[in-house]
Formats: sequence, structure tokens, C-alpha cells
Amino acid sequence: MTPDDVPARIDRLFAARGGGEYHGEAVTQLEHALQAAHFAEQDGQPAEWVAAALLHDIGHLLHGHGEDYLEHGLNDRHEDLGARFLAHAFGPAVTEPIRLHVPAKRYLTIVRADYFGLLSPASVRSLELQGGPMSAEEVREFEANPHFAAAAQVREYDDRAKVVGLATPPFAHFRTYLEASLRGA
Repeated sequence: MTPDDVPARIDRLFAARGGGEYHGEAVTQLEHALQAAHFAEQDGQPAEWVAAALLHDIGHLLHGHGEDYLEHGLNDRHEDLGARFLAHAFGPAVTEPIRLHVPAKRYLTIVRADYFGLLSPASVRSLELQGGPMSAEEVREFEANPHFAAAAQVREYDDRAKVVGLATPPFAHFRTYLEASLRGA
């Protein structure tokens, strides 16, 4: 796959699979992605962060585990799958927050006393499958990554992006962020 193929594949993935349930939540995959990107845009984040927020769960659209993978006790490793796929066209400013958004959940449960209580039941279940809260050593390693702050922020957008009926711009609106974040753009 070439870098030029990735944006078209992203469009096809969301068109084909974006209407699917977002794993135990009351929004679709597409609604979840649009809400996360919308929150990042509202906060005035750089194009790469908006792109990462939009695409943070694209790995769910790539794997074949089905929408009920959590019920089967599977950790789908969607963060790694998505980051590897997107690395064909995007640099680390986009792919690292995506790769790290699951560890960011594990991180936030330790560094923010109120965070765990904000998680939805599906997020609590996936947290268990993803290793639970980080150890002190894992926290130090995570904070040493130059993209940890972006990952933590994308994670926060992920957690908020589950609002039934929230009006957001359409997917086409966010293509400018994707185009601005492409390698060599």
C-alpha cells in the first residue's frame, strides 16, 4: 500500500464499517470518531491531533474480531493495528497518539483520581483486558515518550466521544486535517 492509497482506504473503511456499533456504547464507530475529532478541533488542537482523534480507533474497522470481541474476552490490539496501517501515510505525530491511546487509559487511571469513575462499562471491561492500571515503572516509561501528552489528550476525547445525538461536522469536514497531516504535506 502506498501513502496515496491510505486516505481513500480510510474513506472506504468508514463508509463500509463506520455504521457499526461502537463496542457496547450507544453511538456508531463513525459517530465516535467524528465526536472525538470535533472535540479536538473545538480545543484548537494541531491538525495532527485532530487527525489522531478522528482515526484513533480505526484499528476496530480493520480487524475481523466482530463488534462483540469484548464479550469474548479479547484484547483486539486495535491501537497497534491502526498505527501500523496509518504509518504508511502519516508520521509519528498522528500514529503515536493512536498507538498510545490505550496505554493512556491505563496511565490516566493512575495519575487522575477521578478518571476511573468517568469510564463507561465497556471501557472498564476493555481496561481489564488491556492490562489494568499502569505500574509506577510503566508511568515513568509512558511519560518519557515525546507523544504521551497528545496520547493522553486523544484518550480524553475518546472517553467523551460517546454522546448520543451530538451534532458534529461530517467526515468530509475533517479530511483537511488528514490531508494536512500526511507525510510530506
